[in-house]
Amino acid sequence: MVRLILLGAPGAGKGTQAKLLATLRRIPHISTGDILRAAVAQQTALGLKAQSYMDQGELVPDQLVIDLIRERLIQPDAQQGWILDGFPRNVTQAIFLDELLAEIDQGYSHAVNLEVPNEVLVQRMLGRGRKDDTEEVIRRRLEVYHSQTAPLIDFYRKQQKLMSVNGDLSLDEVTAELERLV
Repeated sequence: MVRLILLGAPGAGKGTQAKLLATLRRIPHISTGDILRAAVAQQTALGLKAQSYMDQGELVPDQLVIDLIRERLIQPDAQQGWILDGFPRNVTQAIFLDELLAEIDQGYSHAVNLEVPNEVLVQRMLGRGRKDDTEEVIRRRLEVYHSQTAPLIDFYRKQQKLMSVNGDLSLDEVTAELERLV
């Protein structure tokens, strides 16, 4: 059974790799980004709150994200494994996730960090063509990531759960490396 947490800066390829691995392993790809974008598109109360943060390149507050994750992990299809993409985003969320997983009797295999240089990330995100992907917002997202999310690497390293993969390789090479790890 695979339960995997994918870490990496915005644009590192977490979503792409999570979808590929989830398909290969026949388990759900749980993406907070996809969940949040759907809530924004549907103009739900959560979506409207989240949109103001996302438009500025800020992280959506923990409690909004935590509520979504709890609901998703207790669904029947997540009982046989999952790949988390975009959560946790900070050490507080990681501690919550550990507590939640203990509460619902689920552990996880590894936290895998996709390592990609900042300038490569900027170019990748500019190439996506999303309306919120301006260079200014992208650079702000990377600043937020490095200050708030990067400490997760040390958190998982201390728990001996961290693995790192060079995310600056070709799509197939990154996928092959992830498959080898799991």
